[in-house]
Amino acid sequence: MRKDITIEAEPRAARGKNEARRLRAQGRIPAVVYGAYREPVAVAVDPAAIGRILHSSTGHNTIFNLDIRGLENTPVMLVDWQYHPVRDALLHVDLKRIDPAKRIRVAVPVLTHGDPRGVKQQGGLLELVAREIEIECLPDEIPEHFTVDVTGLWIGQGVRAGDIPMTGSMKLVSPPDTLIAHVVALRGAATAAPGEAAEAAAPAEPEVIKKGKKEEGEEAEGKGKKK
Repeated sequence: MRKDITIEAEPRAARGKNEARRLRAQGRIPAVVYGAYREPVAVAVDPAAIGRILHSSTGHNTIFNLDIRGLENTPVMLVDWQYHPVRDALLHVDLKRIDPAKRIRVAVPVLTHGDPRGVKQQGGLLELVAREIEIECLPDEIPEHFTVDVTGLWIGQGVRAGDIPMTGSMKLVSPPDTLIAHVVALRGAATAAPGEAAEAAAPAEPEVIKKGKKEEGEEAEGKGKKK
């Protein structure tokens, strides 16, 4: 998804660990810009600005403008990033130039909506299996996320990637049978089918009445034998 955001970048000639340490001491991090049939460019960027994009609603699928001083101003996407293992600080990012007229592959989050019938009426559990799917589309048509309705799911039923409608230039890349979410039975819980639920809920004939009739018959038979 394209956003009206511009991040400034400074070209850098030197590379290596010492240069990276120097940049981080100045409050910047090393980055590389590549793609669109142009030469890669080594730059330095503000990690706070990159962090805001990564933590936004569109995350790494955000298309924004990178203004490389004296060289170019181009739309880009984040394709790779590294964090410090202890301090949770950005160390390095890779940026890819984006051509608005060419389709790209992206991973899009999938959210669920509703309370499944298999959970409310059968005591099952909604299990989320895949939290994103891969699609191909034009850059300006990248969705923020997909939402699937799981309200009608009973135990044993689920939603797959092929059930998610594609619009515009979108094309599903993930296998259509990729399981997104399904309702499973808890251990020891009943797994009756929807049609069987009503039958199971119907009150059974009291057993004590049957026993009473049988006992009366047996008593009469016993009296007859005594005679």
